[in-house]
Amino acid sequence: MGLRYGCLVEDVITGLSIQSQGWKSVYYNPTRKAFLGLAPTTLLQTLVQHKRWAEGELQILFSNYSPAWCSLTMISVGLRMGYLHYNLWATTCFPTLCYSIIPSLCLLLGIPLFPKIYSPWFIPFAFVILGESIHNLSEFLIIGGTIKGWWNDSRVWLYKGTSSYLFAFIDNVLKFFGLSDSPFIITAKFMDEDVSQRYEKEVMEFGASSPLFTVLATLALFNLFCLLATLKELFLSEGGVRVYEEMLLQVLLCCFLVFINFPIYQGLFLRMDKGSLPTSTAIKSIALALSACVLSKILI
Repeated sequence: MGLRYGCLVEDVITGLSIQSQGWKSVYYNPTRKAFLGLAPTTLLQTLVQHKRWAEGELQILFSNYSPAWCSLTMISVGLRMGYLHYNLWATTCFPTLCYSIIPSLCLLLGIPLFPKIYSPWFIPFAFVILGESIHNLSEFLIIGGTIKGWWNDSRVWLYKGTSSYLFAFIDNVLKFFGLSDSPFIITAKFMDEDVSQRYEKEVMEFGASSPLFTVLATLALFNLFCLLATLKELFLSEGGVRVYEEMLLQVLLCCFLVFINFPIYQGLFLRMDKGSLPTSTAIKSIALALSACVLSKILI
């Protein structure tokens, strides 16, 4: 809870204003929990909350309390870099979208992005991809997490980067040009009995229609369509060997994106409960994904 208002993340800007006056902060983690609270239990609640956080953090970056230029002698370099990491959350939507779209798009078009598997240059790319994943997983396990938790954390990271942060950046641009205002949206943290039961079973909750879900479903279906088209060429056409030799890493990356989006496919096609994705979202996302695939083939 912050004391300075007029910002979507009033607690952060309150802390910055206090530290800019010379106060120091410390990390304090007592054995007995000092504060208890409720966290979002549905995907939409999580995405909306992170959209608000990312939007507010980017607002701080261009405010009078920006850690980029405010109180240069009062805030240490390490703390300043920590603040900037969160201030730039919204801008990470662009590399995340590139990661989600470009490899699959190039796979669909037959454009290799990585060296052939028999080339010595294949090894550095494979090392970076595997090394980063193993390092990330090992860090997660060291702090007490599980493999399943790491997988779900990676999934939510992808969802936030391609929806919450994207809309947060767009809203900041619209506000900058005076075309929109940023209302303070309170995240609902209550749930009915059906939602609670699905939450206990670790079933992802969709339920409502939202532009955030339309973006996620469109990207998930686009990756699925690209993978299916590639597998068709791999097994049913004469160019299958070329696909294997030149685009193995792209195929694996596309497979990763399809597997990580499996809850969305369930919500679109397999689930019949109230927590599934609405039919309107399914129709829009299928149309958008198919249009993207067809237009890519025609125009590129």
